[in-house]
Amino acid sequence: MTSLDIDPSEILVRYNVQMEKAMSPEDAAAELYPTDELYRPIAEAIFEGEEDDVIEGLEAAIDAGKNPIALIDDALMVGMKVVTDLYDQGIIFLPNVMMSADAMLDGIEFCKDQSDEAPVSKGKVVCHVAEGDVHDIGKTIVAALLRANGYEVVDLGRDVPVDEVIEAVKAENPIMLTGTALMTTTMYAFKAVNDRLLEAGIKVPFACGGGAVNQDFVTTYELGVYGEEAADAPKIADQIVAGAALDALKEEFHKH
Repeated sequence: MTSLDIDPSEILVRYNVQMEKAMSPEDAAAELYPTDELYRPIAEAIFEGEEDDVIEGLEAAIDAGKNPIALIDDALMVGMKVVTDLYDQGIIFLPNVMMSADAMLDGIEFCKDQSDEAPVSKGKVVCHVAEGDVHDIGKTIVAALLRANGYEVVDLGRDVPVDEVIEAVKAENPIMLTGTALMTTTMYAFKAVNDRLLEAGIKVPFACGGGAVNQDFVTTYELGVYGEEAADAPKIADQIVAGAALDALKEEFHKH
């Protein structure tokens, strides 16, 4: 068979066009949900960003004897992983992720209220917006995604002086520091933070991103790890928890 004689159906199968047309985000999510009849409604509600349905599902699971704190990992985190996996595949978008993260955080607070136990944090992260920059939407998204992925976040807010960042890192001993900047004139504060941390003998990974920030700039200072998008923050944190060193983080996340 020559190239002119190729069956069109073979092209469709090769490039999966038929599946792409048939596969909605809901269909894709349905293939990833847990099969447990108590966990699945919670995961579905996380995907849909429906806080009330998340609480309703958690109540049903607790009434059936499930441990509230265990539900954070067994149901809430599982549902959030469905969301982040589909985001990574380009099937859903950041507004969907944020809605799911909000629903997830409501679920975590509900589980904590239902138990005398405290959930085990994966690690502590300090987040801030560069000194002189009042644009905090990026930092807010980063903080929400980190919390939704099981991290304790110390949110320093926006327009944070370099001295305050250094003191917070010393006091909190985080596994990672994040910084966002929307204005080119403010991103140079990250270099000052980097230098002050090194002077103090602190080599904490410093994940930086935002509209003004690019990989070339972040590679100019030793502790910098470039996050191209907000969703990279929990991935970088996960790599740190798994034992990745600074050089390995740069190799993984410096894509350009």
